[in-house]
Amino acid sequence: MKLENKVALITGAAAGIGRESAVLFAAEGACVAAVDLDEAGGRQTAATIEQNGGKAIFVRADVSQSADCRRMVETAETTFGKLDILFNNAGIMLSADDDAVATEEDVWEKTMAVNAKGVYLGCKYGIPALRRAGGGAIVNTASFVAMLGAATPQIAYTASKGAVLALTRELAVIHARENIRVNALCPGPLRTELLMKFLNTEEKKQRRLVHIPLGRFGESAEMAKAALFLASDDSSYMTGATFLADGGITSAYVTPM
Repeated sequence: MKLENKVALITGAAAGIGRESAVLFAAEGACVAAVDLDEAGGRQTAATIEQNGGKAIFVRADVSQSADCRRMVETAETTFGKLDILFNNAGIMLSADDDAVATEEDVWEKTMAVNAKGVYLGCKYGIPALRRAGGGAIVNTASFVAMLGAATPQIAYTASKGAVLALTRELAVIHARENIRVNALCPGPLRTELLMKFLNTEEKKQRRLVHIPLGRFGESAEMAKAALFLASDDSSYMTGATFLADGGITSAYVTPM
């Protein structure tokens, strides 16, 4: 098993990429702290892991709040004795997110608080725990739009995910000699509730699909497998990387520098 004797904390674990990753990480031997604001969904994730013979706890936390992030890390360490993997996956995409003219400040601020500040706070409290464990892996969920820009305007989301890439690169450089690897997972358009609520018309869906060489939306389970690679020793010589799992959309439109 790829994560035997490891302890993983996963935010946004109530659904989508977070839930699929939590279940997969546990199947690969990890003890999992499943973190989310959605108590019902988060508890279901933990229950599914336990029903499958794994070990998991649910921790209710708002990743935009310092006290919650401190507590989620402390709870994982207290329960399982250490922390080896931090998957900063929680994110939001608000329906009122639009172009710079139409997007209200509260939409911008809330999106940044969860998507960018949440990664910073996860690392603020998670990195000392990884140090205590002798090192580990951090995976931050970014997005293909941080590389490409979105055909359907979502200025706050795109900017927040660009911030995640910048955070990832700097964290990787700073902590490399501490045996802490930091990589960014950049999913392409996925068939998740988060995106489908945003692409709420067939026209919006087709505006995305027409650009994807593979011709379909990705699935959360596919992203979980990519996250597993980044969290495990299979990626032991990778840090500071932008790991694209996007159906080819970035290759189709981004010219290498």
